[in-house]
Amino acid sequence: MSAHGAFYWNELFTRDVEKAKRFYGETVGWSFSAMPTSNGTYWIAMVGDKPAGGIMQMKGDQFEGVAPHWFAYVAVDDVDGRVTKVEGAGGEVVRPVFEVPGVGRIAIVKDASGASVGWITPAA
Repeated sequence: MSAHGAFYWNELFTRDVEKAKRFYGETVGWSFSAMPTSNGTYWIAMVGDKPAGGIMQMKGDQFEGVAPHWFAYVAVDDVDGRVTKVEGAGGEVVRPVFEVPGVGRIAIVKDASGASVGWITPAA
């Protein structure tokens, strides 16, 4: 498991995946590996043989009015236990804990300053 409290993963949410892949391929040298999902293809950005992040297509009502953006995830030792502390510390649970098979348990929270971040307890 990644160290508790360390940044673990980054995802680009974009409306134009192909344009983003071309940009990052040309500028930083990433290659891309396709991972089919129920919501379409999730692209793993690769630096050599190591994953660097993900790219996903923004589609659906939940992205109405949302600008393309990078989103970060922090590894936590027990996401279920940690989210119980969010509101008491002045934050908000935006999306309660959910499971991504083979990836881990994730929650989306806002910190006390209003910034959103994902918390993940990675799968073993």
